[in-house]
Amino acid sequence: MSTPFPPPGFAPTTSALEGIEVYAPLPPEQRPAEQAEVVTFKCPNCGADRAYSAADGGLRCTFCGYHEVREIEIVGRQAEEYEFTLEAVQSAAHGWGMERLEIQCQNCGAATTLPPDELTTFCPFCHSAKLVQRQAPQDVLRPRFLIPLTVTPDGCHGFTREWLGSSWMTPRELKAEAVIRNFTPLYLPYWTFDAITNASWKAEVGRTKTVGSGKNRRTTTVWRWESGHVNLQHDDVFISGTTKISEILLQRATNYRADGLVPYEASFLAGIKAHAYERDLNTAWELGRSTIRERTKQACMSQASTRKIRNFSMQVDFADEKWRYVLVPVYISAYTYEDQRYQVLVNGQTGTVAGQRPVAWPKVSAVMALTFIPGLLVLCLALFAGAVVSGDAFEAAGVFALMLLGAAFTFTVNTVNKALSFDDA
Repeated sequence: MSTPFPPPGFAPTTSALEGIEVYAPLPPEQRPAEQAEVVTFKCPNCGADRAYSAADGGLRCTFCGYHEVREIEIVGRQAEEYEFTLEAVQSAAHGWGMERLEIQCQNCGAATTLPPDELTTFCPFCHSAKLVQRQAPQDVLRPRFLIPLTVTPDGCHGFTREWLGSSWMTPRELKAEAVIRNFTPLYLPYWTFDAITNASWKAEVGRTKTVGSGKNRRTTTVWRWESGHVNLQHDDVFISGTTKISEILLQRATNYRADGLVPYEASFLAGIKAHAYERDLNTAWELGRSTIRERTKQACMSQASTRKIRNFSMQVDFADEKWRYVLVPVYISAYTYEDQRYQVLVNGQTGTVAGQRPVAWPKVSAVMALTFIPGLLVLCLALFAGAVVSGDAFEAAGVFALMLLGAAFTFTVNTVNKALSFDDA
């Protein structure tokens, strides 16, 4: 049986050489209809729409409660990956595989897809009510795999309450008095990358030694050149495909496990919003390369004999680079405390919570002040003793007092930085 030519999805294009015919992939809007096959999920009992159930992965009717249990095929880290070729991108399926509407937020610009029967009055990212609704385009790259939503809304409430009370820096009443809003499930776009890096490095590495004696005793650093080689396998480096959620919050909540990947089916999105990627493959890969390069750098620096390093240089070669486009589940919500609104994200696979929290600054300030008391007391005793006696005992007490004050200062700086990060978004 002969293969048809040109193959489906290709059409003649301009050739630079006379007599040579060149064919190129059709634009997404001109591709054959079978690439955008659309399915629906109607209840066989009453005809109403069914929605995905995070509790067991089945489909439940939103009207009569009819429930269909399904077997889910988990492929995990064995999920197919693509090479960085034009053919791989062009051969990938397009569209969501089901009819969906798209809402475009006029405030933050986010485009979110949702089931055609769902009525929404706010943007899940910025909660603006300025929305424009249209048919979701079927020319976007279709994810080949996703991580199913397994955390339920009730589970989100429990995880969030526990998280609210997990830090001594927050108000004591926060866990009990925070008013948590409903959790909106949403699938976010992510790119995963694999690569092998081969790196050679060299740097000056310093060793501290003591020289001299008595009053001439001092420490000095001796620098020597060191070098090494690192070979690393990087698996499933997750890079977000959205720019509408704080990168800080995403990094704190993105502890997704690639071993939970399943083949993409439109039914996983039944009744759930989904966000198409804004960060395309090339842009995401630049971020992925940067992340992989930094991990390789840290591995190289860990080979040095000490932590004192200067004039570090590294040459890296990338090999066996591959990618996937996947969807991952998250819940978006907010809570109110003392008339202030705070954003919350919950990982839909692991239940990890990330978000904003108020800081009880009077309590934090009091704790930081208390850490200076031991050092100040020892310093006062040393000064008092120095007025009566002198010698090595006085010097030792003074050094010990300075060490305590230095530790208190370090604790204060770290505490302030951590407290300030509670409001990152």
